[in-house]
Amino acid sequence: MVDRIPSGTRDFLPDEMRELRAMTDRMRAVFERAGYGEVYTPALEYEATFTRAHLDWGPTARPAYRVFDEHGNVLVLRSDMTVPIARLVATRYHDAEPPLRFCYFAHAYRGVRPQRGQSREFLQAGIELIGAESPDGTVEVLTVLCDALDAAGLQTYRVGLGDAALYPALLDRLNIQDQERRERILTELANGDFVGLQDEIGALGIDDEDARLLLEVPQARGGPEVLQALSDPLQHAVTGMRAVHTLLAPEVADRIIFDLGLVRGLGYYTGAVFQVYDPAHGVPIGIGGRYDELLGHFGRPLPAVGFSLNVERMHIALTSEERRK
Repeated sequence: MVDRIPSGTRDFLPDEMRELRAMTDRMRAVFERAGYGEVYTPALEYEATFTRAHLDWGPTARPAYRVFDEHGNVLVLRSDMTVPIARLVATRYHDAEPPLRFCYFAHAYRGVRPQRGQSREFLQAGIELIGAESPDGTVEVLTVLCDALDAAGLQTYRVGLGDAALYPALLDRLNIQDQERRERILTELANGDFVGLQDEIGALGIDDEDARLLLEVPQARGGPEVLQALSDPLQHAVTGMRAVHTLLAPEVADRIIFDLGLVRGLGYYTGAVFQVYDPAHGVPIGIGGRYDELLGHFGRPLPAVGFSLNVERMHIALTSEERRK
């Protein structure tokens, strides 16, 4: 009889572990050179740490695994590292002068649908830049992101850059105020379900021209010309993206694809959002963005931006790239 392991988990054998360790060591060196100190937080946190912020959570961010301690307190396995680091900053760095720079290599845990082939447990590598405004802070994080991906050995990746405020601004412009309907539209958009998005837009009862705009804008992606093609009322909404792009070094700017369909996949994103793609792997291998309001929920209001990379997906992409050669 063979003992099974839970769906969404896996074993790693020595050869793969050596490759993963070499990859993360190269990435750690990039983070350290950029001034990011490594931290580690408990895998178990009090549920209150995640719920006290009263965030509008995205579809996969809420902790899925709960246990009770000896006092009856609810503990959860962390679903990401951003919230624990926000808690860390507020409690251990309350008087430290910003900006603060942290990096991490840690496992996160998500509730998944087993048939979709997603992981319940996965290794994340990332950084958090606390106390740096946009666009300079966003530019720094995007630069470190590309340096880390280069060091990992990836060559064909691209970084999609959007803004969490863009589509809500479009909904405001069209005077769509029904909050429940807005959230359903944003959820479909965050899931990349354009069929569901079309159905939700059709249920609004707006005129055909406005409905077309709501469908076409989030499907626009490409170079800086994408921003220029927007109608005048939306030009203000992309000012931040344009400012970031202007400050990027050419080798980083060449990796950027403007993706106006990117919205807040996680509830704490407030401004720039980005995803990392590699044609060698069919799903995003990393996400990131600004979360300028999250720290305030923990008692120290500071702007912040960061990213997290799925190390196992990066390894799959790297292996696929090497095979194609």
